[in-house]
Amino acid sequence: MTPKVPTLALPPLSLYIHVPWCVRKCPYCDFNSHEHEGAGELPEEDYVSALLDDLQHDLAYVQQREIESIFIGGGTPSLLSAHAYDRLFNGLQKSLHFSRDIEITLEANPGTAEREKFADYYSAGINRLSLGIQSFDPQQLKNLGRIHDQHDAERAIDYARKAGFNRLNLDLMYGLQEQTPDAALADLHKAIRFAPEHLSWYQLTIEPNTAFYKHTPPLPPEDALIDMQDAGLALLQEQGLQRYEISAFAREGEASRHNLNYWRFGDYLGIGAGAHAKLTEPHKNRILRLRKRKQPTHYLQAAKHSLSQASTNLLVRYPYMADANPIESQDLPVEFLLNALRLREGFSISQFESLTGLPFSGHLKQVESLQHQGLLTIEGERITTTARGYQFLNTVLEAFL
Repeated sequence: MTPKVPTLALPPLSLYIHVPWCVRKCPYCDFNSHEHEGAGELPEEDYVSALLDDLQHDLAYVQQREIESIFIGGGTPSLLSAHAYDRLFNGLQKSLHFSRDIEITLEANPGTAEREKFADYYSAGINRLSLGIQSFDPQQLKNLGRIHDQHDAERAIDYARKAGFNRLNLDLMYGLQEQTPDAALADLHKAIRFAPEHLSWYQLTIEPNTAFYKHTPPLPPEDALIDMQDAGLALLQEQGLQRYEISAFAREGEASRHNLNYWRFGDYLGIGAGAHAKLTEPHKNRILRLRKRKQPTHYLQAAKHSLSQASTNLLVRYPYMADANPIESQDLPVEFLLNALRLREGFSISQFESLTGLPFSGHLKQVESLQHQGLLTIEGERITTTARGYQFLNTVLEAFL
């Protein structure tokens, strides 16, 4: 009997919005961020117009789906005013249907200028805040090039709560410059005392094209990093913050819906300078990766051209696009697994087949081998990464190349 060919399914849809400006580039940051030190106002009105126009060129990819979540990342999205977001959301809802319980997350810095806007952000419709704390240690904040201090971090959390945010994520790093396990744990204890619904707790990694890559600071030795991780994981578990992804911890029901959609291989639109998108076209039996123009000036120039042509009823095709490519079928398994195996829940074989349009049978030998090594577990058709597998995730993924 000929094996049944899987049908490519249309997954849930989210929206990512990129704000490319920051006050100062952090030495560890490899994101698309560009310094804006107050030499004139940000062109936020023009940028919102560009975002809304950018979306118009991508509407065919929506395919009648609701938007389940929105994530506004950067850069520093909290540099924009609440008025800008109010205008943006009003414009988005003219073209998109938001789900009734949509999650809208804004990344924010703990600085004074940003926290003064929190109440207005909440009023504009943002219902989840992600604060880039990184550390409560004043010396480590200096080492990381952060422009806030530990008191700013504490006050920002207080402002967020008073503004009405009952869904709060704190970003925290460990493995910082000459950090000891006790110091890393002290940071984590401090964060937990603020009772966040969600914690992103991850090791500092040195990425290419960063200042730290050119001049790497003295980092803790491997055995100290292992001690930090083991002690931290035990503390988070004890405090009711469940590890649902490698570096994401949440109280019950508080996992990031937007990030879950990424890791479950859902679709997401991407608007803004340098934004990425992953979009499924079942009628063409393909999945696309899109990327928008990276430089803010180029992005805004594209908007100026597109909007001027729109006024004369001329269609400007893909003015914001830097590249758009289908994911090759041989790359789809690793693309899927790179995301799904990060999750504690893992994935089912039927999910793999419906979201990639490929049979899983060709990967069973690798799965069985990894199971014998204690890196994966198989229960029925569900496959999950073990605690040991989390430690050697690159080894797990390389088995599928």
